[in-house]
Amino acid sequence: MVIIWILFLSLLQEPWSPGRVTGASPSDPRPRRDAGGRGGVYEHLGGAPRRRKLYCATKYHLQIHPTGKINGTLEKNSVFSILEITAVDVGIVAIKGLFSGRYLAMNKRGRLYASENYNAECEFVERIHELGYNTYASRLYRTVPNRAGTKRKASAERLWYVSINGKGRPRRGFKTRRTQKSSLFLPRVLDNKDHEMVRLFHTNVKYRESLLKPLSKNQRRRRGR
Repeated sequence: MVIIWILFLSLLQEPWSPGRVTGASPSDPRPRRDAGGRGGVYEHLGGAPRRRKLYCATKYHLQIHPTGKINGTLEKNSVFSILEITAVDVGIVAIKGLFSGRYLAMNKRGRLYASENYNAECEFVERIHELGYNTYASRLYRTVPNRAGTKRKASAERLWYVSINGKGRPRRGFKTRRTQKSSLFLPRVLDNKDHEMVRLFHTNVKYRESLLKPLSKNQRRRRGR
């Protein structure tokens, strides 16, 4: 009876399968998260660039020009405000002008410029602000507090943010704060007119050449350049 009972219990056990593994495997994909920061990595990490326009709370769209200049425009549909935002690390992005082919960058003096080549100055920390806007801070540069004196309490490090003031001009990074309107950006999806400009840029040589041709003084004034 004992032997029969043991055989009966063995039949009730789950059969072993060589394909079943307990615990996480080193080759398992890392958990993903959305732009709000939940989970393992950003959903867009390693994926295709996000085509967006960055609309500042000061009512200007960020522009990256082929001349190397950075500024803001009040135009709703400006070719140089169409950007490609690509994740290069968790929470770190590179921002490239689709039409200019240049990267948004900040130098050691806190000045924004458009770089022809990707480098460490082109990396920005992307964070979602509590008001629903995004902020973009230089990954490389920040204000480090002076810890030499012991009488005064040392302040925390201060990040340098991408910022467009009320006149459409970029502010130097060390003068910015994350709560200022000039540092808050709303990523906007492209509308139909934007998509049409992108299509023409890729298919029409004359259209592409006309965009990259130097503008007259009056044209630059109208376009905020």
